[in-house]
Amino acid sequence: MASRISCIFSTMLLAAASGSAHADFTDGKLPDGTYHCEVYLLGMFLSLGDITIKGNVYSGPVTFGTARQGYNYQMDANGEITWLGPLGGYTTGGNSISLTQATLDGQTSPSFDIIMKQPDGAFTASTCTKR
Repeated sequence: MASRISCIFSTMLLAAASGSAHADFTDGKLPDGTYHCEVYLLGMFLSLGDITIKGNVYSGPVTFGTARQGYNYQMDANGEITWLGPLGGYTTGGNSISLTQATLDGQTSPSFDIIMKQPDGAFTASTCTKR
């Protein structure tokens, strides 16, 4: 009987420990790190650079070298990200961000998809995945 209770307690403890390690949107930020951004275009993946996240600050995207400045971002409980500063080519030349949606799944690396609206009204989607 004592070993059965010990087994049940161990299972519950393991479940609680793994549950607390699971990423979610409750703290309103992405896990810190470098996110590599790519777009699938004309049958191939094209690199759009890296975005670095630290706390509620992002910098980039950067293809070569380092970003000059960091800016704040916000993420709501549904994983929708609002960039509070420029975002390289995503926000220059008449481009604008339509939507950024984060995906935090315990089975895969954290990522976010950026939907960019081009000046001609077309939309382009890219994915940024944590390295």
